[in-house]
Amino acid sequence: MFKADFCVIGGGIVGLATAYRLNKKFPDQSVIVIEKENCLAEHQTGRNSGVLHSGIYYKPGSLKARNCRKGKLAMERFCSEYGIDYELCGKVIVATSEDETARLQTIFERGQANGVNCQLITKERLKEIEPHTAGVRAIHVPECGIVNYRQVCEKLGSLLCENSNHQILTGEKVLHIEQGKTDLIIQSTSQEIHCKYLINCSGLHSDRLTKMSGQSSPAKIIPFKGEYFFLSKKAEKFCNHLIYPVPDPKFPFLGVHFTRMIEGGVECGPNAVLAFGREAYDKFKFNTVDLIESLSYPGFQIMAMKHWKMGLGEMWRSFSKKAFVKALQKLVPAIQAEHLSVAPAGIRAQAVGRAGSLVDDFLIQKNDRIINVCNAPSPAATASLNIAEEIIQNF
Repeated sequence: MFKADFCVIGGGIVGLATAYRLNKKFPDQSVIVIEKENCLAEHQTGRNSGVLHSGIYYKPGSLKARNCRKGKLAMERFCSEYGIDYELCGKVIVATSEDETARLQTIFERGQANGVNCQLITKERLKEIEPHTAGVRAIHVPECGIVNYRQVCEKLGSLLCENSNHQILTGEKVLHIEQGKTDLIIQSTSQEIHCKYLINCSGLHSDRLTKMSGQSSPAKIIPFKGEYFFLSKKAEKFCNHLIYPVPDPKFPFLGVHFTRMIEGGVECGPNAVLAFGREAYDKFKFNTVDLIESLSYPGFQIMAMKHWKMGLGEMWRSFSKKAFVKALQKLVPAIQAEHLSVAPAGIRAQAVGRAGSLVDDFLIQKNDRIINVCNAPSPAATASLNIAEEIIQNF
């Protein structure tokens, strides 16, 4: 049996950042992190494109906007302090037709309201920054950057374990949570953990752990898979920085884009298709329980009926490389199918309400002893150190 003051479920970046902040605030109190995988950052954290987001897209005053701006600066300071490579390489958000310029203007105004360093630029200026990109207008965001979030997690974990009060338990899946008179009792695969306070940062399984903790989850996690390609060495010249399309405001996804990675190379994607399981990364892998749960959920059914055209388009891009290339060519016309090789896919934990709405902001639910992070999609990695600050203010 293990005993601790605080227990954090989830060894992704939000869970580890929370444990790190708890250690800073309460160095004499004990923290245990429980992670069901045998190593840290195995899911959303380790399978994203490694972007340091600026906060330009998010509704002013929202949790995403506030935490992204502060969290980005905190992440930069953390990386500088501990020697983790990052680069403020800059980004362009490109309108490829006049029809998209009104949406581009809205994004620019949000960026201005959120304090983002951004400029509306002409087609000619875009060509100077990204010579191979097609567009009629763009927003340049010079402060946007790239980092390896797995490395961040490794450092967060090692810093936590420097304090003998703290432990990280890997390979331990949480099976049951019981609320005793004085302690919370967590039964994992092979351990029983007693703690005073519990923070659920379990990402793809956050709704299930919320229910297990005795709270009612306000939304269900529907897993959306994002598939990526790597650009070949000869095609890397087509992308100098980060190149993004103008996103559809009805969806929280940003569309297929080009991302220069901190370790070298260029990644392009993702699409956004329903995953056949919460951890079903391969194209033909599925989890029957997860899939039935998604398909039978009223919120998913309403959402699917409302947005079926977009859903079919995303599925077609998933099964047709030609269609994926065509989407990339809207931004960079020189891209050809032979320039692309398959990269590892990621899965986004998207909270969907029973009425079919996609929860577009961070969602944190709490009582006196338990905090459930019910929805923390992108830009949660960028914002993680500040999300953690918001969480620990409750103690």
